[in-house]
Amino acid sequence: MQPKQMSQTFGKEYKLCNKTIIDEIFDSGAMIKSYPLLIKYKLVVLKNDTPFQIVISAPKRTFKNAIRRNRIKRICTEAIRKNKQPLECFLKEHNKQLGLFLIYGAYEELSDQLLEQKTEKLFNKLIANLNDTIQS
Repeated sequence: MQPKQMSQTFGKEYKLCNKTIIDEIFDSGAMIKSYPLLIKYKLVVLKNDTPFQIVISAPKRTFKNAIRRNRIKRICTEAIRKNKQPLECFLKEHNKQLGLFLIYGAYEELSDQLLEQKTEKLFNKLIANLNDTIQS
């Protein structure tokens, strides 16, 4: 029997909309950088059973044109969808939930492949930091 494949979807349940959790993330959350991405995170209790919820931001100061901001957010969402597996497994294994705020920090739009690599690297750093936090 083959092991059950985790879902590759990235639906509405992964979107963080709770203002109080977002404020908590910025007030007392930790931060990890992996150029061009910066992620703020905090272990929280979410209303649904998803392992994490995320907000993706492309600053208006950097990208004046809404079309470019939305394109960058779509590319980031796709990169997260493809690379969320290890993070989801880790959080489910330790029975934790995470609130994430991802900020795109580059001044230019990067290629899809490069952004996927950076997302994977960022999630690996995040898992390592969470592992250290949980262990201590």
